[in-house]
Amino acid sequence: MADYKAPVRDMSFVVNEVLKFDALRETLGYDDATADTIDAVFEEAGKLASEVVHPLNQIGDAEGAKLEDGVVSLPEGFKDAFDQYKEAGWATLHAAEEFGGMGMPHLVAVLVDEMFSAANHSWYMYASLTHGAVSAIQTWGTEEQKAKFLPKMSTCEWTGTMNLTEPHAGTDLGMLKTRAEPNGDGSYAITGTKIFISCGEHEMSENIVHLVLAKLPDAPAGTKGISMFIVPKFLVNDDGSLGDRNSLKCGSIEHKMGIKASATCVMNYEGATGYLIGAEHGGLKAMFTMMNAARLGVGVEGLAKAALAYQYATAYAKERIQGRALTGPQDPDKPADGILVHPDVRKMLLTIRSFVEGGRLLAGYTAMMLDVRHKHPDEATRTRAEDIVSLLTPVIKAFFTDEGFRGANLGMQCYGGHGYIVEWGAEQIARDARISMMYEGTNGVQAMDLVGRKLFWHGGRAVKAYFQELSETLALASDRDDLKDVAAQVQAAFASLQTATQYLAEQAQSSPNNLGGGATDYLRLFAVTAVGAMWLKAAMTAQDTLDAGTAEQDFYAVKPVLARFFAEQYVSEHSALLTRVQMGADTIMALDAAAF
Repeated sequence: MADYKAPVRDMSFVVNEVLKFDALRETLGYDDATADTIDAVFEEAGKLASEVVHPLNQIGDAEGAKLEDGVVSLPEGFKDAFDQYKEAGWATLHAAEEFGGMGMPHLVAVLVDEMFSAANHSWYMYASLTHGAVSAIQTWGTEEQKAKFLPKMSTCEWTGTMNLTEPHAGTDLGMLKTRAEPNGDGSYAITGTKIFISCGEHEMSENIVHLVLAKLPDAPAGTKGISMFIVPKFLVNDDGSLGDRNSLKCGSIEHKMGIKASATCVMNYEGATGYLIGAEHGGLKAMFTMMNAARLGVGVEGLAKAALAYQYATAYAKERIQGRALTGPQDPDKPADGILVHPDVRKMLLTIRSFVEGGRLLAGYTAMMLDVRHKHPDEATRTRAEDIVSLLTPVIKAFFTDEGFRGANLGMQCYGGHGYIVEWGAEQIARDARISMMYEGTNGVQAMDLVGRKLFWHGGRAVKAYFQELSETLALASDRDDLKDVAAQVQAAFASLQTATQYLAEQAQSSPNNLGGGATDYLRLFAVTAVGAMWLKAAMTAQDTLDAGTAEQDFYAVKPVLARFFAEQYVSEHSALLTRVQMGADTIMALDAAAF
């Protein structure tokens, strides 16, 4: 197994040089989040991720999570690493200062998430799910609920989960059967079964706070009848101490293809005590607060998987010798050349890297828009940022996880037959990566969320705002001789994206199947254009730094090359993607169901 080295230098480049966060810092009230402080956060978090968490990755895969007598045990070393994570305060990156949070921007927290997800996907889920639950309680909870649960959840002393899915109902939440009966004292008795509950039972934290979707006795049919409830594993006394065990238990854990050390539980609620969060029948809105946070996090998981695959495959490629260069031997004193002489190996590695570093830029930009959404003093600016985040969330979740899995497969391919062997660790990355395309809403659901909801909300306000951002980036790049070929590719993709958007707007009412038929291709078109535009920003920043003279020539010189590669290999897909979007759904829907 290769080592993992947290990409702290590149993260600093994203935050401090391309996105120029320091120019926004005081406006957003992040007085302490100076460039030096942010770099120190990346450095220290990177040490824990690389030196403590990553060495447990293969151990977790081999040992997995085990259920015995209602208790879930985790692999050796997991709890100790989690305790170090908590004690160092990394969990508090995501929390508000009033609940013990560190006061760092979302931009920093999202990139730290990438480090830990890359280091050990299974292990980090115990923390990352908690961050989503904290976000929901912080947004929708009463002051009493916030005071009771958030201080301990913000530090991961207590962890959190999301309980949506039931055996008969996945994405279609209107079919939920879990019931919530009033107890007469302000609490509710929650009864039902939930499945696929990540980290639903374990001993890593003192308490587990489940957020459970259920229906009240008078609930209207469908999704309008869903409410959300806080259902803790242990009841919490008025003084904050833990009381009796609640009437819930883990019935079984799933045996999975990957992320084996993340306990995926069947949770049985047997009249468990729960507390309404948000309004009655308002659970869907509260759920989306948690879900949107989770979807951005899952997108970053995909990015992290590709980043890890790249590091593994590159380390192998630098050592492996096989065959000779097409132009003649490059190392005649050895029996063969290193495999980096082969164009196809280089192309695989550059495909992974250009996605990873470009995706990191887009993830960082989106997280910074979250900071603007929460902290900017101007309401119109906050609304615009919220629109852009809502628009980009399904794009990031779907495209990043698609490419994360692709990157893992390409990384395996660089090893040849060794990539299929467990000891090298490459095949685990692919198995772990595959789930991110499916959970928190499959990628097909993300595409339908984009074309069916996000594009046309408020008369297309979000897409108009984001397209203005793309136009401004292209205007800055179009007059530069050094990057005009890259700018021309992104400009052409932007034109295709605008054409596709107009086509879908025309089809929305008259031919809704055409939206569904083109949704996945449209999302990819959106993604390659968005990441291509971020690469333009990064390439301009790097080239200007090179032109000014810098001691880090090697670091900056790579960026324009990667931007050009991404434009040639990803952005160039735009014309084919547009064609597929405009094909409509006639052929897709032509066969009767019986013909399948």
